[in-house]
Amino acid sequence: MFKRTFPLLLAASVLASASWAADASDASFVGDWKLNLSKSKVIDVMKVASVGDNKYSFDFGAGKPESIVLDSTDQPGIFGTTLAVTVEGPNAWKVVRKKDGRILLTGLWKLSEDSKTLKDNYTEFAPDGSATTTDYVYARTAGTSGFAGNWESAIAPGEASVLQVRAYEGDGLSFIDTSDKETKNLKFDGKDYPDEGANGTSGSTSSIRRVNEHTLEVTDKVNGKVRDTREIQLSSDLKTLTMTVHREGRSKPDILVFERQ
Repeated sequence: MFKRTFPLLLAASVLASASWAADASDASFVGDWKLNLSKSKVIDVMKVASVGDNKYSFDFGAGKPESIVLDSTDQPGIFGTTLAVTVEGPNAWKVVRKKDGRILLTGLWKLSEDSKTLKDNYTEFAPDGSATTTDYVYARTAGTSGFAGNWESAIAPGEASVLQVRAYEGDGLSFIDTSDKETKNLKFDGKDYPDEGANGTSGSTSSIRRVNEHTLEVTDKVNGKVRDTREIQLSSDLKTLTMTVHREGRSKPDILVFERQ
């Protein structure tokens, strides 16, 4: 359920070739790039597992499963929040996340009769109380019946964020995620560099290599373990930047399309 706040950007990758030192083509990537929501999609994955005694484990993609008893009470969740799940019928659950007593989001889950599809009427609440509601449809990718299983949905990113790309120390590039307040300063030397910024994941690093004049390959790691690999491809007219993000453990990539500002 933190699942919709997507860290859209940035990573980097592995083992740069020594023959590709500082390259003039890197300048083509420099600029401000705005995410085109209508052309982009991300794969959202939820994992729900029964752990007995009316208790379920919920993994909404943050890498920290939460075990919750389905009794409608607020129970400790990730990042200082609480999570409550109410069974409203044989095929209907209500999920509510709060922080400091304030409702952050609600999800009204409805399971299809054949247990192959899960619909989520999802509402986020801003600090001023305003609400945004979106209907999501998930397909089962693991499990056989009930809400327990793995669920996958292709959805639009949450906001039209801006990616800033800058030259870095003569032989590298800086990637600045303005929405997530994260910066990656990377050199084409095959080394992993720590991510910077208040919202960065502890232990996360990135590296980068050139594939060709208009393509970079990037890999993101956490504590030395690959989290995702992405291809960053520049269009021939240098106006569009497309990221194809392959996340570990997922069969389908995210597609993020940016337009030069």
